[in-house]
Amino acid sequence: MKTNEELFSIFILEGFGKGDAGVFDRYAAPGFIEHQHGFDPPDAEGVKRFITGLHQAFPDFSMTIEDMVSGGDKVWGRMTARGTHKGRFGPIPATQKQIAITVIDVMRFENGLLAEHWGVADRGALMDQLGLKPPPTFILNLMKFFNRGN
Repeated sequence: MKTNEELFSIFILEGFGKGDAGVFDRYAAPGFIEHQHGFDPPDAEGVKRFITGLHQAFPDFSMTIEDMVSGGDKVWGRMTARGTHKGRFGPIPATQKQIAITVIDVMRFENGLLAEHWGVADRGALMDQLGLKPPPTFILNLMKFFNRGN
């Protein structure tokens, strides 16, 4: 049986990173629950659809695990996701721009299978790198305020 850390790496590197959505058929529990916003449905089928679409939009998509921490039945990771936007990504037509964003994932395992997943991708950085979202003025002003030490 694989360790939780080995399974986490398989889901990140092979599943999301290389586009092998079949890892969810092999290593996800029958009642797997996806908690990350935007997956429809919030289960293995929704994640598999997302992975397929992600790799159509970013054919060279990859993930690098930067940090991994485990405790009990959970594994946490900080990753860097990279790719070139060469196909439609939801409503966004290809921009041909390269992206590199931070992704945080938490996975809970049960009996050697993935039971739950929570993920947070830096969508603000993604939109900014695709040239689609300038930083809002109030955030810039807030950053200036805190940088002054107030």
